Amino acid sequence: MAGSPRRAAGRRLQLPLLCLLLQGATAILFAVFVRYNRETDAALWHWGNHSNADNEFYFRYPSFQDVHVMVFVGFGFLMAFLQRYGFSSVGFTFLLAAFALQWSTLVQGFFHSMHGGHIHVGVESMINADFCAGAVLISFGAVLGKTGPAQLLLMTLLETVLFGINEFVLLSLLGVKDAGGSMTIHTFGAYFGLVLSRVLYRPQLEKSKHLQGSVYHSDLFAMIGTIFLWIFWPSFNSAPTTLGDGQHRTALNTYYSLTASTLGTFALSALVGEHGRLDMPILEAKFKVQDTCGVHNLHGMPGVLGALLGVLVAGLATHEAYGEGLDSVFPLVAVGQRTATSQAMHQLFGLLVTLTFASVGGGLGGLLLRLPFLGSPPDPQCYEDQVYWEVPGEPEDEAQGPLRAEEPDTRA
Repeated sequence: MAGSPRRAAGRRLQLPLLCLLLQGATAILFAVFVRYNRETDAALWHWGNHSNADNEFYFRYPSFQDVHVMVFVGFGFLMAFLQRYGFSSVGFTFLLAAFALQWSTLVQGFFHSMHGGHIHVGVESMINADFCAGAVLISFGAVLGKTGPAQLLLMTLLETVLFGINEFVLLSLLGVKDAGGSMTIHTFGAYFGLVLSRVLYRPQLEKSKHLQGSVYHSDLFAMIGTIFLWIFWPSFNSAPTTLGDGQHRTALNTYYSLTASTLGTFALSALVGEHGRLDMPILEAKFKVQDTCGVHNLHGMPGVLGALLGVLVAGLATHEAYGEGLDSVFPLVAVGQRTATSQAMHQLFGLLVTLTFASVGGGLGGLLLRLPFLGSPPDPQCYEDQVYWEVPGEPEDEAQGPLRAEEPDTRA
């Protein structure tokens, strides 16, 4: 029994020390490398003859607001479906996204906006950082309830770097067009998380099976998260698109796709559900992948499908179809450096590169998170808020920390 208080004390110090270390290092790196871009810097902006209305803030900030709400509210509440894990779902989303926004600004800045030895930031870099945070939260969904906050911060540290490298290879080296982040965000985040979950597989997770389900109010919170994501998807997909007709077209296509897919979802759910009732959303049985949030269905398969459709669209791209707009959609095809078929092959290769980075990165991340001193929750206490949070009205044992697994669930 003497080891339990020692382990509890170690776990108590682990998170604050890691948070302070990461935040301190990030603050130093920001001070050394990060500077305002031309449209943010007071001196640089006023050099030219500009109207304040021309500043990118007024064009990009509304999209940033929408994406920001999706990251913190949409993803947070979407994962609040577990009956005793609501604090952790929303709270750890807050923690991981806050760190990912800072760390990804540095990583993405190094690859995309490094000039004169400095990373230049503005509204667009804020949007790109939110996209990286979105990929991290997708991966979080695959290991939801089975990992501690220290493990999740280390996952974010590694995944953000690999996200930046993958994004740079696809967008800058291969010249891939990835509207809506089908490959860089959804496919990468999903399969990084799924491979991570496979490496962290727990054969005895049945001990906490009674906590894996949802109850009425937790499903309601998840539906609120779903609605927030649904409302703002047009902004998410169009935010990184070139201003003008491309951004307008992306928002419009997403808008109508969402409405059509909603009717299809209701129809299929009622059709295949027991007694024809609507139901809320075989990896574990076949592949030993414990995908808590179903990110394979939510992000993985749709991301791959979107990437494959991107291959098809690239192969069909012509000057007749796009006119002068081909220059903003497929610029290398427009100037004659590539044929449409060549662009399609680059798109397909980009998907394979993404799956490789995600799989290798998820495997390495899983090995890192399995280090015993990181203190993941024991099998009987997975999906339980009280392992890491003060939950009002719940008993606590000093030696063991949170509620013992053998105690019955007294919640309604």
